[in-house]
Amino acid sequence: MDAALTDRGNDRERTAERLLTASARHSFDPDTDLDWDAPFAADTFFWPPELVSLYDTPLWKRMSPEQRIELSRHEAASLCSIGVWFETILMQLLLRHTYDLDPTSGHVRYALTEIADECRHSKMFARAVTKMGTPAYRPSRLDLRLGRVMKTISTTPGSFTGTLLAEEILDWMQRLTFPDERVQPLMRGITRIHVVEEARHIRYAREELRRQMVTAPRWEIEFTRLSSAQAARVVARSLISPQAYASVGLDPAQAVELARTSPHRREIMRQSAKRLMDFLDEVGLLRGPSRRLWQASGLLA
Repeated sequence: MDAALTDRGNDRERTAERLLTASARHSFDPDTDLDWDAPFAADTFFWPPELVSLYDTPLWKRMSPEQRIELSRHEAASLCSIGVWFETILMQLLLRHTYDLDPTSGHVRYALTEIADECRHSKMFARAVTKMGTPAYRPSRLDLRLGRVMKTISTTPGSFTGTLLAEEILDWMQRLTFPDERVQPLMRGITRIHVVEEARHIRYAREELRRQMVTAPRWEIEFTRLSSAQAARVVARSLISPQAYASVGLDPAQAVELARTSPHRREIMRQSAKRLMDFLDEVGLLRGPSRRLWQASGLLA
């Protein structure tokens, strides 16, 4: 057997075993580890105000403190709802990745462990939406169809790139949320659980993507560059549903445009993705025509 292939296999197994050990030590049950019965605190945001999409826009400056808190509630619900959609796609991609691999390997056992984590996260997000008393915001019909196509045609490196897209942007925002005392305790607890467990998922995806970029054929890498850049556009525009604005009495078209052109919001999105963009650039995914698509997503300066 090729020595380099053996080394990659051994490295993959070492990573998996470390992550399995960490999962055994630091995993949560949101149903019992969070206080779902506690009432929400008065005059308290559901998401850090600086991360609300309209923050620092002319419309935000005209809103009352109560309206700003209400918008944060609906945006948090949108992020939770869209998070379930992201994780449903992720679970399918992980299962497809394991389909023809050795089920006794640590790599596959960790993939199944991650899927179990994502099931709990999806239930946690759905329960949070119910608790917040908002609609379950869904992606647009177009983005639902694009998501179905992308998860069907995704390459293996594309699957792990998509995983990182969905996880690292929200991870950056959630790391600002769980220590923020201006935010509802329940939302801080939810984001803390997600940050702790997603750190393992991100490690798994990054290391596997790095391996895949060494072994994948050229056509697959080129296709991954383009398809992942298109996925980035879908992810970025899906986070906040226009209907969340309508729910608080704002004109959705006006609010979407204000958020899209807001210098503050654009900087937030770039900052949320900077660590990921640096990594994807390092492994060779931001090259050629795809770079312009990544820039169009607003995630790459």
